[in-house]
Amino acid sequence: MADRNIYSLRLSIILIIAEVFLSLLLFRFSLASEPASDPIEVKDIRQWSSKGYTRVVVDLSDPVDFTKKRISNPDRLYFDLKNCKISKEINTALPVGDGILKTVRAGQFSQDTVRVVLDLEEIKDFNAFILYDPAKLIIDVYGKKPVKTKDTVTSITTIVLDPGHGGHDSGAVGAKGLYEKDVVLDIALKLRRLLSKKKNLKIFLTREKDVFIRLEDRTAFANSKNADLFVSIHANANTDRKARGVETYLLNWTDEEEANKVAARENQISLKKMKEHMNRYKSDVGVILADLERDLKRDKSVKLANYIQNSIMGVLSDKYSNIEDRGVKGALFFVLFGANMPSILAEVSFISNPIEERLLKKEAYRDNVAKAIAKGIDTYVASVPSEQKTAEHQISAGLGK
Repeated sequence: MADRNIYSLRLSIILIIAEVFLSLLLFRFSLASEPASDPIEVKDIRQWSSKGYTRVVVDLSDPVDFTKKRISNPDRLYFDLKNCKISKEINTALPVGDGILKTVRAGQFSQDTVRVVLDLEEIKDFNAFILYDPAKLIIDVYGKKPVKTKDTVTSITTIVLDPGHGGHDSGAVGAKGLYEKDVVLDIALKLRRLLSKKKNLKIFLTREKDVFIRLEDRTAFANSKNADLFVSIHANANTDRKARGVETYLLNWTDEEEANKVAARENQISLKKMKEHMNRYKSDVGVILADLERDLKRDKSVKLANYIQNSIMGVLSDKYSNIEDRGVKGALFFVLFGANMPSILAEVSFISNPIEERLLKKEAYRDNVAKAIAKGIDTYVASVPSEQKTAEHQISAGLGK
């Protein structure tokens, strides 16, 4: 009887040891099959400053989840970036002293969190959002000193023109080798000459030569110039070589496949990623709506887009046959995010269409495109002084003409 009990005890011990060994083996296997994700790296911190406005850009290796908070004594904003580490190569303390921010600093707050701190002088408001591919956290800070808004602007004095792409970013390329970056720069330079004839207007370009400018820096440049209008100029492209025509965009939500394809190309991401990013933005809809509605700029952008679209179609249709009117549309263009002023993006023709590529190659055609955009801007500028200082809700609710 005793021998049987000893045997049962030994068997129980062996089974327990086997269970422990098996559990450890399964645990080690699960760790091997599901490796921990590498932390996201904070690669750089940059800032733009101007009267009444500062933009801080945190460059990242991947998009992050973040929390934000404002605290006092001393007054500061901080942003905690989750699952993050800070690069040892970057400057973690930027002196600013622009009347809005004292400094921008960053550090490894905990093992998996980077904290970015904005030491404040005096601010009115701020907005923060993620841009993708390449990933970055954008922080726009607005000072208490007045900047031009719809309620304070009674005339247009400053316009920023944005020729798309540049440098290593050629944009779309036609079948005969015509580069979008070259076409739109030439149009923008012609447009500046036309608009500069009006002595009351100051015209700036985001680039005046073949150089690369980041999308977020283009918007920041327009804000830093306290611009009244921002006009981004592009040439369209499509895998369907028959696609042709002119269309003008403003920042807005859309489920339209073709509009999202255009935005994806100009944002330099795939359509699949574009849709993924739209879903992410929808989860933080308050941030995007705040940008769309800042100073009621959406209504003004709709009006500007329609004036420019109608003008381009009117001028080109008189001189060339089969110019297709593709209308005014909305889409999530990263270059329009955070613009403080009415802003649009004009796709002046399809460089991927053989006929329109030949037209875009001709200086006379580019002259006419520039004249048409100038005429549209002139019409908009002339309308501003007579407008009331409250939103014009008579503007058509849709994005068409």
